[in-house]
Order: sequence, then structure tokens, then C-alpha cells
Amino acid sequence: MASLNGRTALVTGGSRGIGAAIALRLAQDGADVALTYVRDEKAAQEIVQKIESMGRRGIALRADAADPAAVTAVVGRAADELGRLDILVNNAGVGVLGPIETLSLADVDQVLAVNVRAVFLASQAAAARMGRGGRIISTGSCMIQRVPGPGGTLYATSKAALTGLTKALARELGGRGITANLVHPGPIDTDLNPADGPYAAPQSEMTALGRFGAPDEVAATVAFLASDEAAYMTGSEVLVDGGHAA
Repeated sequence: MASLNGRTALVTGGSRGIGAAIALRLAQDGADVALTYVRDEKAAQEIVQKIESMGRRGIALRADAADPAAVTAVVGRAADELGRLDILVNNAGVGVLGPIETLSLADVDQVLAVNVRAVFLASQAAAARMGRGGRIISTGSCMIQRVPGPGGTLYATSKAALTGLTKALARELGGRGITANLVHPGPIDTDLNPADGPYAAPQSEMTALGRFGAPDEVAATVAFLASDEAAYMTGSEVLVDGGHAA
């Protein structure tokens, strides 16, 4: 039997890349899945169709992670439309890279709003809806463990904040049987960072395995953390980085 039968999930930023892979894997393992998108409704609906082809319920909900009201509201909508909420995957994120002296206040506000505030608010709203067995899983970055070069100060700062948030959530929600964990992907082959792109070779060389990862490899780890098999894991940081931090 599928390990997530009867469960429901919300995956933020679930219309492409790692988020889409996570949404599909959770559905494959038995969950009904809501996913959020910002602009590309067509891509989001294509993922929903794939979820429904597996015999699961799929819902695409538009929500801008930079809008605090939208973040809180979409968690409630997902729970209401799916009937409950068991799994929250905080995957939506944004990166602004460049020398620290060139970054504007608007850049700082945007990155912290999407990568930190939205994760906090979604987790807060989800915690109010979840019962025992609830799962909060956030997408971090290999740059928390190792910043390989200049230009990543703002992005690394925002993702590093998720370590403290995850550990605090684990302590706060553990007594209710809700776990919180953080997954750190390494270089992953997506449309935003393709394995055959101009910056791919040096990223591959930084990993112990000498290659990019696939979105499905991250999704498999998230699915495990969402399952009953990971019931004793909380406050954990799991690296899916090909040895980037080794």
C-alpha cells in the first residue's frame, strides 16, 4: 500500500522544478495534493492533471509567497478544499545573487519575505490545522552548509534562517506529534539551473559525485520525511547534495 494513503499535502511553489517533482511524488505515494503557483497557471494545471491521472485529488492555487495575507489564506484554502491538512512542504523560494554592495533594500525585502517570512507564516497557519502525524518540511539549500563563492550572501542568509525555524518548530510542535524537518538540495537540474547550463560544470565539480541531482531525488527524500517511517525524525537537516558539503 502507498505510504501516504489518506493524507493531504500542500506544496508551495509546486508548478515546476523541485516543487513539481515533490507534488507528483507525494501523489504517487497516495496523498491528495494542493500546490501553489504565482504566474504560470498552465504549468500548475499540467501538474494537477498528472496528479489526477494517479487517482488522487489535485488543486492548483495562486498565491504569491511575498504577500503575507496570501500565504496564510492559501493554507486555509488547501485544508478546506482537501478536507484536512497533514503535510506542508515549504518549497517556494527566490534567489537574488550579486556582490553585497550592489543589493538594494528591495532585494533584501523580497528575498526575506519569500524565503523566511512566508515559511514562518505558512508553518504557523498549518500548525493550527494539523493533528498528530502532521509534517512540516522546508526546502533549504546546500549554501547553508557551504558557500562556494562570492555573491550569495543574501540568499545564504535567508536559507540559513530556516535552520533555526525548523529546530524551533520541532520543539514547539513535538508534543502534538507534528514533526518539522529541513531538506538541503545541492545543484539540481531544473529550468532555472540546468545541468547543461553555462554555470553547471563548476557546480558539478563541487560535489563528491561530480554531477547534478535530479528533482526526483529531492522529492524522494521529502516523501520519506512525510511518511510514518520518519516519525522519529524532527528538527533534522537532510542533505541531498551529492556531497557538496563533504
